[in-house]
Amino acid sequence: MSEPTWISILPPLLAIALAIRTRQVYLSLAGGIWLGCTILNGWNPGVGAAETIEATVSVLGDSYDARVIMFTLVIGAVIATLSASGGVAGFVAWLERNRWVTSGRRAQLMAWLIGVLIFIESNITVLVAGSVSRPLFDRYRISREKLAYLIDSTSAPICILIPLNAWGAYNLGILNGLGVEDSLGVFLRSIVFNFYSFAAVILALAVVLWRMDWGPMKGAEARAARGEVLSEGATPMMDEAVLGSDDDPPIPPRASNMAAPVLALILLMPLGLWITGEGDLREGDGSTAVLWASLGALGVSWILLLAQRAFAMSELVRIALRGAGGLVPLALILLLALALGDVTGDLGTGRYVAGLVEGTLAPAVFLPLVFVVSSAIAFSIGSSWGTFAIMIPIVVPAAASMNLDLAPFLAAALSGGIFGDHCSPISDTTVISSMASATDHVDHVRTQLPYALAGGAVATVGFAVAGSFL
Repeated sequence: MSEPTWISILPPLLAIALAIRTRQVYLSLAGGIWLGCTILNGWNPGVGAAETIEATVSVLGDSYDARVIMFTLVIGAVIATLSASGGVAGFVAWLERNRWVTSGRRAQLMAWLIGVLIFIESNITVLVAGSVSRPLFDRYRISREKLAYLIDSTSAPICILIPLNAWGAYNLGILNGLGVEDSLGVFLRSIVFNFYSFAAVILALAVVLWRMDWGPMKGAEARAARGEVLSEGATPMMDEAVLGSDDDPPIPPRASNMAAPVLALILLMPLGLWITGEGDLREGDGSTAVLWASLGALGVSWILLLAQRAFAMSELVRIALRGAGGLVPLALILLLALALGDVTGDLGTGRYVAGLVEGTLAPAVFLPLVFVVSSAIAFSIGSSWGTFAIMIPIVVPAAASMNLDLAPFLAAALSGGIFGDHCSPISDTTVISSMASATDHVDHVRTQLPYALAGGAVATVGFAVAGSFL
């Protein structure tokens, strides 16, 4: 297509409509790819189906994209190995020995800190923080709903601000697939515009420090203060085995088995960027760096466990493969997202949207609109990653066509995805937060919603103000 028309927006619109209607992100993305390929091939649905397969397979032909997908699987292996190593239990024991937590406020602050400091992946953040903190919350009569809110507010909102984890690699992969120059630089600059994530994390800290209990949360805290752990008729989502493993290591739990691999992951990421960039971090290859870092973390964990005679090599391989299998769904979303981005690029969707917006919507309106639309999609489908896959290939090329800074628009899409996911009762992070806190899921959603809406209002205003300066 030499000049994009309204037809170019049909594939992403179909993906959005299917996602909202069916809540099946994979099928929705695949449907968008199929329609795009059908349009590109003279509206022949049969050829479009064949080209859909080829468009998806061709993603793996790009070394950058292939490395990002590999990283997603490797980080799953790291998570499973950390769980099996007893490192989490060792960390809990270390806290108890040092009597770090001596009050309800300190228990809440610890839950918040764990969420901020463990930014490998949102689900492991939630599971670790929940398993460590729940007994302490019960002891000091702090509601489990408060625990679920704190760990939910410091999982995805923190993970999206860090480029050296699965979230960063995923979004860098999408940007690279769109042909964005200096994708790492764009992502890093977008961090300061990610208003919802900052609002959510800061508000959660304020709730801890100043006991800002609003709405249903106030009732939950009053109930917990009376010694009633759950509300009447509540059905807790127990997590007795969610962090456990079938392979209990025949060694004492050690905090170092969690700390050392996490530290390796953090340190190897900038080292990889420095090496691949020949001394310039900004010129480094992000996909190579995250893959090296994750493999290095896995290697450190294996060395520790072999030295302690916790597992045989064959057992470590089995654990790693099980963990990698657990993140196959995320790898599949990434694969389809990259393919949809390629197809919408060929159709010129971004250029067409830019042409519609340019001269009609000022950035002060367009930027918060991106946030609101992303929020609505994420709330409806319960997936921030699926929302990124749909919105980024539309928004970033549109901003580029209008010669606007890409960072605020990327931030609006990311921030909206986090906000909508945070509010959604069908979000996996929301569900796992209820599970890790052993609280009723509906109670968690009800008590968290007023705080999420407050953060969303702050973010909307922030994007309107930021847009007025573009």
